[in-house]
Amino acid sequence: MAGREDTDRQRGTRPGANPAWARELLEHLRPAGRDVHRVVAWLAGAVEGSVALRDAAGNLVAGTRLPLDEDLVTEIAAGRIASAAWQTGEEHLRLVRVEHPTDACVLAVSRPAPFDRRASDVVTHTAQVIELLLTAHDSAAAGHRLRRATSDLRLAILQLLMVEDTVAARRVAAGLWPGLLDADTACVYVVESDPAARDRIVEDCLDHTRENALVVRCPAMDGHVIVVGPRETTGDALKALVGRHRDTYLGGSVRQSLARTATAYGQAVSALAVAHVRPDKTAVYTERTHPERLMDPAALRTWTARLLRPLDTLPHHTRAELLATSRLGLEFTAVAAAKVLGVSRNTVRARMERVESLLGTDFTDLTVRAVVLLALNTQIGLADVPPASDTRAAGPHLADLLSGPALRTWAQDLLGRLDADARNPRRTLRAWIAAGGNAERAAQTLGVHAQTVREHVRSAEPLLERQLLAAGSDLYEVVLAHLAVGDLELPHLQPRT
Repeated sequence: MAGREDTDRQRGTRPGANPAWARELLEHLRPAGRDVHRVVAWLAGAVEGSVALRDAAGNLVAGTRLPLDEDLVTEIAAGRIASAAWQTGEEHLRLVRVEHPTDACVLAVSRPAPFDRRASDVVTHTAQVIELLLTAHDSAAAGHRLRRATSDLRLAILQLLMVEDTVAARRVAAGLWPGLLDADTACVYVVESDPAARDRIVEDCLDHTRENALVVRCPAMDGHVIVVGPRETTGDALKALVGRHRDTYLGGSVRQSLARTATAYGQAVSALAVAHVRPDKTAVYTERTHPERLMDPAALRTWTARLLRPLDTLPHHTRAELLATSRLGLEFTAVAAAKVLGVSRNTVRARMERVESLLGTDFTDLTVRAVVLLALNTQIGLADVPPASDTRAAGPHLADLLSGPALRTWAQDLLGRLDADARNPRRTLRAWIAAGGNAERAAQTLGVHAQTVREHVRSAEPLLERQLLAAGSDLYEVVLAHLAVGDLELPHLQPRT
């Protein structure tokens, strides 16, 4: 009679035979079972012994540590010996070299019974499977590192664009994506999805844009993907993507110069809010009448140059850094600006405090924030417009810019939308702005509950077609409207000379 071991051995020698252990071993090559630790544990059970997988440095990769001849292990790891077998007392040991893309490993198997043909075959084939798994793991890890490095590089390019350093952004992009930022203008898009699905959305964005756009995981919002698209086809590609994914939305900016990427990003975020109520889940920022467009360009440029003159003494890089950080910090929050720029919130606050000091003002005042952001946007948007006069001489003041008939008409029409509401939200909004956007302080001034203030401000948003509770350009336009009609006092700015 033949025992099970002899039977298995005979089956293993038949042509075309498929022993049970081979089928079990092959199962470990399936995607769901690719785990070296599981393979080593399976081998220990298959040969009824103990198994250790060690790397070239002697570290235990999987299994249990075994007492081995270290010199012999070194010889096998170095490739001078392919395998070895010996007996120590009642234990039979076998060492097999396992190839590895970087450093070879050594598979050590110990069992009380001698290694028959079946056990030897199991060890040999298991070593081959482990080699495949280690190679696949290294390839996957290298691919992951490459994808991570590429993702970090895309973020770095976006951060350079956000601080208006287009020269450096083009230089960095040219190495991997030649021609990507050759255009002078681009649209910025924000794709919103469930945070758990964002990695898949990123890959789809790359596929749909054929890497002709800069695709970045938003560092500030977990569910957002930012896409900077210099080419006209990017918008259509992203709309097609959103149409195929549930609970995915798209907001896009109007075309802006690369230096105004931060402005375009703000427009895309604003459009994203509209996309949530659109049947096709997409929206592009609608160009409306902005207050700065109702001002004399040359006078506005002159006033801006004089207001920002204290920063002109700074090195160019420092000046650009302070201006870009302040623009983002005023449009969003210090925390969000820090994440987008890749710096700490303390760094953002320190830069903004330095600008405050140079301009001799206080950013806790909403009227100040609105006026300074007007200057910062003008500094980019009207960069090619020459000042009307010497910025050191007396020139147009803020009151002059806000007193033009076109601007006053726009402001009266905008705020007049609130007059039909019997609750007088216009009075509440004025008090709320004067209190720096603080509902509690505004409530004390008005003698009402803070929740009433919040409800009035919230009810004014659809009438004005602007977001007010989320600080940003929408709110600052409403602040400028109040300044233009005289409902609020002009802010005090005393730049250093």
